[in-house]
Amino acid sequence: MIRYLKIILVVFVGLQGFFYFAENIANWEAAKGFVSYVFSMEGHEAYPNPLLPPITSPALVTLALVVIVTGEFLVGALSLIGAFNMFAAAGKPQPAFEASKKFAILGCGMALIVWFGLFTVIGGALFGMWQTQLGDASLDGSLQYVLTSGIVMLFVAMRDE
Repeated sequence: MIRYLKIILVVFVGLQGFFYFAENIANWEAAKGFVSYVFSMEGHEAYPNPLLPPITSPALVTLALVVIVTGEFLVGALSLIGAFNMFAAAGKPQPAFEASKKFAILGCGMALIVWFGLFTVIGGALFGMWQTQLGDASLDGSLQYVLTSGIVMLFVAMRDE
């Protein structure tokens, strides 16, 4: 049963990636507006001297959003491939099941790259998202995704006896 629990949790990580990917594609202009707002560093009264100058280039904003949605797509694709591989190996001996976890772990790791690396480190620390209400709300959400994806990754990576 533990194997199936791992598979279900990986499916949820994959669905989360695909849902956010689809939501950003369906709301492309709003998503681009959010990235533009973060890059503009408007409303940064607490720390008014950022490390970088505000970025206002529409091309760089679009590129950043493409990187984000590509990462979200990869979270979904890698995780669901991993869940499929794990399901196919669920009844097999332990070494085969362990080998089937590769894409699931990569998918969860990609979730950490997107929601920790891009949102928390780049958005939060470098662009000061925490200084605005909208940015702070996004950081709160990204913390949830980082913690849940990280816990799932650790749980899946645990050897099955």
